[in-house]
Amino acid sequence: MAGILYIVPTPIGNLDDITLRALRVLKEVELIAAEDTRHTQHLLSHFGIKTALTSYHEHNERDKARMLVERLKSGAGIALVSDAGTPAIADPGYRIVIEAIRAGIQVTPLPGAAALTTALCASGLPTDRFLFEGFLPAKSRERKGKLQSLRAETATFVFYEAPHRLLDTLGDLLKILGDREIAVARELTKVHEEFLRGKLSEVIGALADRDIKGEIVLIVQGATGEAQVSEADLQAVIRQLAGDGVGVKEIAELLGERYGLAKKEVYRLALDLKAPKGSP
Repeated sequence: MAGILYIVPTPIGNLDDITLRALRVLKEVELIAAEDTRHTQHLLSHFGIKTALTSYHEHNERDKARMLVERLKSGAGIALVSDAGTPAIADPGYRIVIEAIRAGIQVTPLPGAAALTTALCASGLPTDRFLFEGFLPAKSRERKGKLQSLRAETATFVFYEAPHRLLDTLGDLLKILGDREIAVARELTKVHEEFLRGKLSEVIGALADRDIKGEIVLIVQGATGEAQVSEADLQAVIRQLAGDGVGVKEIAELLGERYGLAKKEVYRLALDLKAPKGSP
């Protein structure tokens, strides 16, 4: 008989968050496929588990998935784990799951930790509908394009982000989506766990002078349909964008879409604000 592929979530920080069932499976299987064997070995040693490990990560998953499926076909039970949280959720794992299903092998998922739901439930933002987008593009141009495509979505957004890109990403969120409510969750379940909640502009100000470290989840308010803005507020946003080096044409496109205004009117206002006083 073929073995079973178990998808086993591991703690995202605090080792006490692992489930009793996960510990039992990790002890009973013949092999654990781990994203980083050194990282997983620390977890196994903590709980006295001596099951054999093999590496399975984004750089070898195509070839390794085939090898692991052959082991499963021969009757071996295999547990798939990532460095933290649930495998295949913004982590390697999808390919081996697909290969196992195609081979007729039983795939058994265990419930457990996931950073996205851990952050969402304590964010203070709506949880009835949410859109998980993983990591946004690293380059600002592509990131802005992605955010433009999401601008009208009313579900709460969940993003992962690296600490060295956090302020740039928050700035792009403000430019494209407007000053929405956000929760920044950092180092979840760890000693230095932190939540920063408020408007994007407020959170950016709070983080501006900080050396940001750790793993980060962003929970962002979806579109509300309330896009009206006073002319004074519109002028303030235009001046802010212009001060950041955004061109008049891009300002017209961004704010026209954000507030449902005619782009040519925003363009005219931006030109007027940019022109020196007294000029025609």
